[in-house]
Parts: sequence; C-alpha cells; structure tokens
Amino acid sequence: MRILVLGSGAREHAILLALKGEGAGHELFAAPGNAGIAADATVVDGLDANDPGAVTTFANEEHIDLVVIGPEAPLVAGVADALRERGIPAFGPGRAAAQLEGSKAFAKRIMDAAGVPTGRATRATTRSEVEAALDRYGAPHVVKADGLAAGKGVVVTDDRAAALAHADEYLPTGPVLVEEFLSGPEVSLFFLSDGDTVRALSPAQDFKRALDGDAGPNTGGMGAYSPLPWLSDRFGSEEAFVDEVTRTVAAPVVRVMDAEGTPFIGLLYAGLILTDDGIKVIEFNARFGDPETQVVLPRLTSPLSRLLLATASGTLEDEPAPAFADTRAVTVVLASEGYPQAPVTGRVIGGLDAASSVDGVHLAHAATAARGDDLVATGGRVLNVVATADSFAAARERAYRAIDRISLDGSHHRTDIAARVATD
Repeated sequence: MRILVLGSGAREHAILLALKGEGAGHELFAAPGNAGIAADATVVDGLDANDPGAVTTFANEEHIDLVVIGPEAPLVAGVADALRERGIPAFGPGRAAAQLEGSKAFAKRIMDAAGVPTGRATRATTRSEVEAALDRYGAPHVVKADGLAAGKGVVVTDDRAAALAHADEYLPTGPVLVEEFLSGPEVSLFFLSDGDTVRALSPAQDFKRALDGDAGPNTGGMGAYSPLPWLSDRFGSEEAFVDEVTRTVAAPVVRVMDAEGTPFIGLLYAGLILTDDGIKVIEFNARFGDPETQVVLPRLTSPLSRLLLATASGTLEDEPAPAFADTRAVTVVLASEGYPQAPVTGRVIGGLDAASSVDGVHLAHAATAARGDDLVATGGRVLNVVATADSFAAARERAYRAIDRISLDGSHHRTDIAARVATD
C-alpha cells in the first residue's frame, strides 16, 4: 500500500517502523516527519499536516491508499473528515468525534452518557469557580485545560497556589476542569474502533513525571513499558483486565458516539487508574499515545497495516483480534536540558550508531533535524530508546546501555523506567 503518516514525533516514527517491518513493500510517506523518519519514509516537504485541503489534495494526487493521522491537532482540524469526503481511507476520528480529546468537558459528558466510571469534575470559567472547586475536592489538586495543550495542560499538586496559577494560565483562552484526585496505579490501553467494532491492543504504563521516583513536573511522557504482568495479581490475567475495560469503557463510549452521529473511527486511548473502588477513566485521547506506542507496536505480531486499513474502512469485524509476542518492551526518553519548562534546542546529538548497535534496541526519533552533517535536537523530548527482550531486566539493561552511548549536552532521562517489573 501507499501510506501517508501525518506527524513528526516518536509516535509516528514507531508507526512507520512497524509498517516498514512488515516487509510487505509498502510505500511510506510522512509529513512533516523528522530526521529519523526521513531514513524510513519519504518526507513530503511543505505539506501542512493540519490543512485538510492540502492533505486531501496530496493524498488524491499521489494515489495514497491510507492516511494515518498521528497527533491530535490534525484530528481537531478536521483532516479525517476531508479525506473521507473524497473516499480516501483515514485512520483517525473526524473533528466532532475528536472532541473526546479536544475538550475535557465533552469527554466527561460522553462518559456520563455511557455510564463509564470516572472521577468527579467541575467545569470552571472564572477564578472564583476554580477556587470553589479546589475547596470542594481538596488536595491533591487536579486542574486541566479543557482544550488541547500538547501534554502540558494538566497539573497535579498539593499546592493550592500552584493549582490556581495553572488555572490562571489557561482561563483567558477557555474553561478549565477541576477534578477529584484519584489514587492508584495508572494503565494506558489502546482500542481500535471503526465506529462499531472495538479491538483492544496490549496495555502499557507510562511515566509522566520528569524525574525519578515520579518527582518533578508533568511531561508528555519520559518512558513506558509493556506488557503489565502485575495486572494478573488483581484481575487474574491481563486478558481479563482488557476484557473488562473493553466491556465497561470502550464499547459503551463507541456506542454513545455512534448514537450521537459522531462515530469514533481510529484509535481510542483510555488513560485508566486502578482505584480501591475499581477501574476509572482519567482521560481519553483520540490517537496513539506517546510514548506507549513505542512499546506496544514492537510486540504486535499482526500486520499493523491490515488493522489500520480495516479500522478506516469499517471492516474491523472481519479481522482477527490483534496478537502480541510474549516479549518485554521498554522505552526511555532522552530529553533536552530544561525540559519540560524551557527546553534548550539546537544542540548536536551523537552516538546514535553505537546506541542502535545494542542487541534488541532501536531508536524512535521525536524531535531531531539534520543541520549539515550534524543531527540536532529540535524539541524537548528528543529520542526514544526502545529495547525488547525476553525479560524486563534484560530489556532495561539494553535500553540504558544504549542511552549511555548517546551524547547530547545537558540532556536528561529517568533511570527508573520499568524498575518495578525488573524481576519479571
């Protein structure tokens, strides 16, 4: 197939690597891509991934068989709608359905209609409403920007002043949600949905805080691992957990979205927390998660291209359930100095060949660009070092051995990714 992947991060690189790894001879295109993606796909210069008309014209003229929309911005811009109007299969929800991620308040309404368990929340449009909600729910305080915020719109803090300051930052541009704090281990679970049929992928756990021990500010994600063997302790098996979430969360949401005339077609990301009162939803995203994608897809043994096309074409029911290898995958994010508050960019990256030479390791580029003969960092999260092995201990050893071979002045990474499962 001729496949266009929209996006420029490690998530999109992971998708392209999985498609390339099928060995099916796909012709792969990416926009805008990055330096790492350019080695695995044809980067389309000048194509604005957020412009529905431009993407549709390119896909039509280049006879693209499938467009995979990676990040949230093109979804909310309506790129998938424009593609479907021209009969081009698009993996990703339309503008209306993408509000499941684009508006936290919309997501809470859908969850309520679907009977999905989640925490209490108050939509606030003024500072006084925020203050009242903070007092109602107590500390720790959870404040979220209602709209898209590139993974930086959430603060969880015991400091009431910090919670108010976060709300003050986003209130001028829209409402915020003040939520009840939920306690327990978090799980990320992806679902493919063609608007009717729902298929689950394998769960993962990511690490949002910048520093070891889950300290420091929230980030877009500093690492992840998959699968989650500890789910068996509570649910009997990982499969039983996945079945329960499919039945109580994903399927009801997809039914409500369809009933409202906004069918969800693409990847439904459920951010879950396992509380003492049961599984609850923290948030939904309308696309593959980053960095969880980097550890879920390397374990996928079913052809990703078939799953994506069936999802986009409404034929997911005809496909077997996605299958996964019984291997362990770990990814560690290398971040620029100053990330997430004020990342320093433009610095030269070295040692990638040495890192890639570690057995079982590959690199997913998140924010890189070529500058002459050098590779430079262009953002906060720069690279994902991804390692697979038969055990988490071996996968962690490989990942950290590889990341130690990479040079980037001032860079930092967490050293405790998947540490709790290292005995598995």
